[in-house]
Order: sequence, then C-alpha cells, then structure tokens
Amino acid sequence: MTLEEFFKNAPRAALGLSGGVDSSYLLYAAKKYGAADILPIFVKTQFQPEFELRDAQRVCELLDTKLEIIELDILSFPEVARNPADRCYYCKRRIFSAVAEAAKEQGCELLLDGTNASDEASDRPGMRALMELSVRSPLRECGLTKAEIRSLAREAGLFVWDKPAYACLATRLPAGETITKDALERVEKAENALYDLGFRDFRVRVFASAARVQLKERQMPLALERREEILSELKPYFEAVTLDLEAR
Repeated sequence: MTLEEFFKNAPRAALGLSGGVDSSYLLYAAKKYGAADILPIFVKTQFQPEFELRDAQRVCELLDTKLEIIELDILSFPEVARNPADRCYYCKRRIFSAVAEAAKEQGCELLLDGTNASDEASDRPGMRALMELSVRSPLRECGLTKAEIRSLAREAGLFVWDKPAYACLATRLPAGETITKDALERVEKAENALYDLGFRDFRVRVFASAARVQLKERQMPLALERREEILSELKPYFEAVTLDLEAR
C-alpha cells in the first residue's frame, strides 16, 4: 500500500502532529493525496518544549492548514508523574485520548500518528497505547523508513526534513524519579542554552542535582572549546555540569 492509496480510502482523519519530520510529512502527504479534511492536533504538555509547537505551527502555515492546540496538564496524572518504566504508555494514552475527544467533536473518527517503519514496536510502550486506541500509523503501514521519510520531506520542501529526532523532556529524568515541572523547565532552559551555543542533536540528562550533557562525537571538541560558556549557562539550573564521554 502507498500513502496515496491510504488517503484515497481515508478522506477524513485527525493527526497527532508533533512538529517532527514524520508527522509533518504525513500531513503533507494527506494534503497532497486528497484528505482535504485532515485535522492536525498538537497536544501541548509540560513534556514538549516550545520549539516543537513553533515548528508544528510553521508546518501548518506552510501547508495552509489550521492547527488545533490542546493544553493538557500531563503531570496531573499520577501514573505519568511518578515516572515508571512504562511511563510512555500512560502518557501516550492520555495524549491520544485528548486527540480522540477533540476529533470526535468535529465528527472525525479516524486517528493517525507519525510512527514509521523504522520504529520498533516491541520496545515502545507507547505503541501499545496507540493500538488500544485504534490509532493508525500510515507511514509504518506503508513501509516507509526514517531515511526515506527525510528524503521525501526534503523533496517536498519541508524545513523539518533534517530535524534531529527529539524525545520528550520526560526522558531526561531517570525512570522511577518523580517528574516535576521545575525539573522539566530546568532541562528545557539548559538545552535552549546549548542550542544557542551551536550544539545540535544532544541531550541534557538529570543525574541527582547534576546535568549530564550528551553530545554527538563530532561536537566534543566544541564542548571543550566552549567549556566556560557551557558552565556559565547551565550552572544556574544545576549544581554540577558533567560531559558524558560515551557519545550519543
């Protein structure tokens, strides 16, 4: 099956839009192949940094599509905030339940997400939630891999085609450690600071009261060159700042 065939048989759908390359390309494909009633929905929680929302808005502007934004206090759900090993299952279920509710209000029953054929279902608790809620993943169903989607997105002129994969802010805290709004805000501010210093595709992970910075190997020299600036920017948020020598 191709995406064109999929959308010819699914003229109306709601899409959970994350601002990443996968769901953005899926929105483009839906518009290209005739799903005129596609409804992109961005669920804003404490786990999504502001730049993800901005990217989702830019994509929708580019594709002349109205974006629906839902505010969801994800930390109000104890099963999410306590951060168990399968936290992603509970989080994804809450998020797509919100998507389903918003879609139903507009008479739309088919729910879509941007999971692709490179994503391993066996080790992703979130995929179990998607299956339980009958969310379909056209990119995966059509056998499109991450590399293929990036290439197609580039051909389509989508600015997110080379955007690094981004795991939500909750992944920066160790499993079993309660997630707080303060911890998430400190991580987001620290990562914004590193981005402004020229770093790309990195993580700031919380380890006790310290920040553990994970970089790509090619950016290790830049970290040493800008060591003082990194410390100056991150120390307001963490008692200690460390560099993980096991490159991402």
